[in-house]
Amino acid sequence: MSSIILARLCWQKPDGTTLFGSLDLTFGPTRTGLIGRNGTGKTTLLRLIAGEIMPASGTVTRPDSIGFLRQNPEQQADGTLADLFDVQDQLAILARAEAGETTAEDLAEADWTLEARLEAALANMGLAHLPLNAPLGSLSGGQRTRAGLAALMFAEPDALLLDEPTNHLDRAGREQVIQVLNAWQGCVIVASHDRFLLGAMDAIVELTTLGARSYGGNYDAYRDMKSAELASAEGELLRAKRAVTEAGARARLAAERKARTDRQGRKLRASGSQAKILLDAAKERSEGSGGSGARLRARRMDAAETELEAAREAIEILQPLVMDIPKSGLAQGRDVLRVENLTFGYNDDHPVLQAVTFAIRGPERIAIEGPNGSGKSTLLACIKGELTGWTGDVALHVPAARLDQDMSLFDPDETVTEAFARLDPEASENDRRAVLARFLFRGDDALQTIGALSGGQRLRAGLACTLGHSQPKQLLLLDEPDNHLDIEAVETLEAALNAYDGAILVVSHDTAFLDHIGIERSYTL
Repeated sequence: MSSIILARLCWQKPDGTTLFGSLDLTFGPTRTGLIGRNGTGKTTLLRLIAGEIMPASGTVTRPDSIGFLRQNPEQQADGTLADLFDVQDQLAILARAEAGETTAEDLAEADWTLEARLEAALANMGLAHLPLNAPLGSLSGGQRTRAGLAALMFAEPDALLLDEPTNHLDRAGREQVIQVLNAWQGCVIVASHDRFLLGAMDAIVELTTLGARSYGGNYDAYRDMKSAELASAEGELLRAKRAVTEAGARARLAAERKARTDRQGRKLRASGSQAKILLDAAKERSEGSGGSGARLRARRMDAAETELEAAREAIEILQPLVMDIPKSGLAQGRDVLRVENLTFGYNDDHPVLQAVTFAIRGPERIAIEGPNGSGKSTLLACIKGELTGWTGDVALHVPAARLDQDMSLFDPDETVTEAFARLDPEASENDRRAVLARFLFRGDDALQTIGALSGGQRLRAGLACTLGHSQPKQLLLLDEPDNHLDIEAVETLEAALNAYDGAILVVSHDTAFLDHIGIERSYTL
């Protein structure tokens, strides 16, 4: 059984806030994309399914073995590839066999196909060149992600849980992930904001503040169904509002008619032109019909207001994410950056960058391309002066800001507010609060520690502190800025960068993102 069933699942945050309330979902032996805004609980749901945390109530029915690929592989960099595959003991037996030092017990336990299967697993993810004793800390984020997925496929679990599996991957790596998932026969749940990867899914489950909703088909089919669903909900909301308005208008009209009738009755009584017995009978009939009509109108108003409330609840109320980047004032044709014959490496005998040469003039937009491990992030660090090249020269002529994918500009123990104050000491308290609010850190949200934020929230804080800086930056050095953002936030970021008037040097493997921000040319490492 490779299906996963959630029944009446409830879970609360440590502060008591309910994240999931009576969630019912079934994941069959298909590829399901799990999407939703940052903070809606995608990673939490995967951890509940994996059994890492327990629900407040409800049940999770899962297969015997589950493979879980977590996001942020840079935080799991201890050990070697062999440790990741958990085959150290078996490799030791094979090493003793090769040296002629095996015991009878070794021979009984030896897995003679192990090395061939390991090589095949690594080759499937484009890592055939890596030795099993390679330290994980020496690998790029993308290489560690691919190695983690290779280890999962090697273990052959009954179901796979993948949390942002393409965040650090180059184009080839993304295609390899899709090929692996296409060949997988069991249940796969992929939490992702990668529109390219979501296009290969069989179904989409969306998490919102309203709960969870399943959609058949890939991401494009989901977008079509979601648009139709939202249009229908908005139409129902408009109809319900109109019904309340009309019910109120009818009630006011009836009240006005009754008031006129009562005034006429009082005038007739005062004039004495009609017998009192006739007037009393008319008054009784009027009050009876008026009371009956009032009760009917009240019921109709209650029904209309109930329908209006239901229509409102069917539409998620979202706070817009506004990324308002200050104008840089960068002039056309101005020298922005010049890199000449830059060579750099972390080991004396293995340069990562070799004779890199290029220049940026005016508000150009350039993408740095290359496979995982080619030195893209290293190049940005050298440009910003955080690393010093062995040879060559880097001339940065304008104020620049760098945002790296690991968010190394932050101390995990500081709050969002403290981080902003440290990174932009010239800004006033009011200005900092205004910027943080635009990036959805309002009130107590800005008092959260960096270490307690989700990946998307951490990147959102980085964007606020970098793009919202009080001193305009004329060059943005962006290292995978779209990695941890939800799809709506990525589209908002794309719009903000399109409105930015400075130069951009960006590392991203998302071709749609690069197209949407108007990249003019690329430099390949």
